[in-house]
Amino acid sequence: MNTFYNLIKSYRYRIAIFFLLAGASILSIALYRFRGYWYEEDGFRFLEWNLFLAWIPIIAAYTAWVFSLGRKWLYIVIPFIALVWIIFLPNAPYIITDFKHLTDPRADVPIWFDVMMLMWFSWTGMLLGVVSLYLMQDIVHKEFGRWVSWIMVLIVSALSGLGVYIGRFIRWNSWDIFTNPLDIVNQFVVGAQDPSLRSIAFTIIFAGFFLFVYITLYAFGHLLLEPATTK
Repeated sequence: MNTFYNLIKSYRYRIAIFFLLAGASILSIALYRFRGYWYEEDGFRFLEWNLFLAWIPIIAAYTAWVFSLGRKWLYIVIPFIALVWIIFLPNAPYIITDFKHLTDPRADVPIWFDVMMLMWFSWTGMLLGVVSLYLMQDIVHKEFGRWVSWIMVLIVSALSGLGVYIGRFIRWNSWDIFTNPLDIVNQFVVGAQDPSLRSIAFTIIFAGFFLFVYITLYAFGHLLLEPATTK
């Protein structure tokens, strides 16, 4: 019993963040359901599904982190979990692009309500991605060192930007990698040989935004670790 209590105490902030994100997700869904009930409007049905997909990478990351506590699983189970994580990670920040649907006219629903609802969904999705990346970076940091972990962060941010572009403009989904892998490879090779300016610009800008949010929250989380200054 004491061992379990000490374990919970040692990782209380990581556990608390999980439940905070769960609460934010519940509130986001509640806003969407209230919107449908109060205004009798069923738009934005995709938000709940997108939020569900955004939870897959963080569940994978928490699972990998738990397995990493026992080092015997480090090179056996975690690589498979990491593969699932990287495939579904773009779904987390992807929700931000759902703001494009604000251009659709919905006369019965105040625009401010839709903006606030989308803010809850998109920010929750972004945090799900950021926290999952932090957990995976922590695993890499402990095993391979700081520099390797930050190189991983840069690569993952770039892949996330590319993944969001693929999902928003080419309309591929994460599960297409399992159901239509050959088609994806063929189309990716063709696109890589002659990339459009839009694909390059969107990937770089979105990857930079995701990286900026991650580094900002990473630095903020380490503020308390700095020694306090005395006057």
